[in-house]
This record gives sequence, C-alpha cells and structure tokens, in this order.
Amino acid sequence: MITSGFTNAPVTKLLVFGIILTSFLATLTDTKYFFWIQVRPHLVEYAQFWRLLTWQVCYTNSTEVLFAAMSLYQLRIIERLWGTRKFASFLIATLPYTTLLPPILLATLIRPISGTYINYLPAGPTPILFALLAQYHAAIPYIYKYRLSSPVPATGSSEREYGLELTSKATSYLLPLQLAFSQLPGSAIAAGIGWIVGFAYRREVLPGAARWRVPSWVIGDTGQKERYASLRRRMEGEAGRATGIETQRQGEGARRRGMVGGLIDQFRGA
Repeated sequence: MITSGFTNAPVTKLLVFGIILTSFLATLTDTKYFFWIQVRPHLVEYAQFWRLLTWQVCYTNSTEVLFAAMSLYQLRIIERLWGTRKFASFLIATLPYTTLLPPILLATLIRPISGTYINYLPAGPTPILFALLAQYHAAIPYIYKYRLSSPVPATGSSEREYGLELTSKATSYLLPLQLAFSQLPGSAIAAGIGWIVGFAYRREVLPGAARWRVPSWVIGDTGQKERYASLRRRMEGEAGRATGIETQRQGEGARRRGMVGGLIDQFRGA
C-alpha cells in the first residue's frame, strides 16, 4: 500500500516544519542578517565565530524555504527505507561535518584561491539536504529511462537518436538544484560539500558515523520493538500449529518424557 504525507517519517516532518518555522521567525524578528557568513568582516574582523554553528538554522528568503521544504518532502522515502532510528542517527552523525566544513573550507582554502572574490556563504541547511540527496541517489532505484532528443539523420538512410538520456528520478533533482544555484557560488559550495559528506557516509569513510545509532529511547522505539517481538512469536506459533510442527514437537516431547519416566520407575522399583 502506497502511503502519502509524512506517514512513517516523523523526523522528516520535524525538519520540514522546523525550516519553515525558523525562517518565518527570522523574518518576523528581522534577524536574518545574523545567519549568513561573510568571511570578511564576520570572521576576520568581528570574530563572530558563533556563526559557524548557527548558519544552518534557517533560510533567508521564501524561495529557498519553498524549495527546501519540497525537497525534504520528496526525500522522506529515505526515512521510510532506513527507519527512524537510522535516519536520525545519520542526521546527527553528519551534522558536525555539514556544519563546520563549508565555512572552514571557504575561509582557509576557497577564498584565498579565488583572490578573496568568494567571500559569502548563504544561510540554510543546504549541506544536510544534499547529504540526504546522495543517499537517495545511491539507494533508490529508477523505474524507467527516457531520452530527450530528436532524430538526426546520419550518413546513409538510417537515423540515429541524439540527446540526453534521463531516468524516472531526474525530476527529483530539479528542486535541490534550484537551491544549489540560488546564490552562487556560495550555495554551490555548500551543496557540493554536503554531497561529498553524504557519499563519504555511505562509503563508511566518516569516523564512526556509519555504525553509530542514537539510543532507542530518544525516538521512543523500545515499546515498538517489544510489540514487534510479541507479534513475531505469535505468528510463529500460529504457523507451527497450522503446519502441525508444534503438535509433532509436543508429541515427541511427551514420548521422551514417558521413556525417561519409565526408566526411573524401574530403578526405583529395583
């Protein structure tokens, strides 16, 4: 059965509503200028290093909020595939990399190479979104392929098709690409680093990130695990009764107990 909405995706639901709410509050309180990063003057002159931890809290314009919310809604399939616990573990384990790597690389490597031309990093959790997009690209198979082309006559009477071959997943990348191209070049840097972090997580390159899991009580998974275990035991019992295996095992156990009991009685009588 195909589920819609945020069914079995509570963490994705929290992310979507969190992005919308924080961006709305930043606009309402007129504090959007506290979130983006300019290496100079924010880091070099003002020493506002707290921006390294807060720049992913919200987006600063409504277009990016819309594209990010719709992209995360499409990527809810990753949480359904992995389960809520692994999905939440992925977000927490990769958060230090997606938060610190973009501004640090911008300040220490990209800005000096560009001759101080690239100085700006836009606000918003674009690296987190592209780290999720890397998992979607690797884990979700496509259903069909199609080609955008027109027949071009080649040498001879036959025709050969030229063009771009796409898959059924191609449209899922359009909205994230809008985010990557929204405030060039800073948005593309954040998106590229997020994709690399997601790929490194999948290859288990990040130290300890791929195998770490949040405790079950954090997401309320303990009771659900017990219910699944009791359901499995009940189903196994019903299957055993239906096939006669359990009755046969009980009969064999009774026969074994009868033979042992007879031997004990013989020794007692002697």
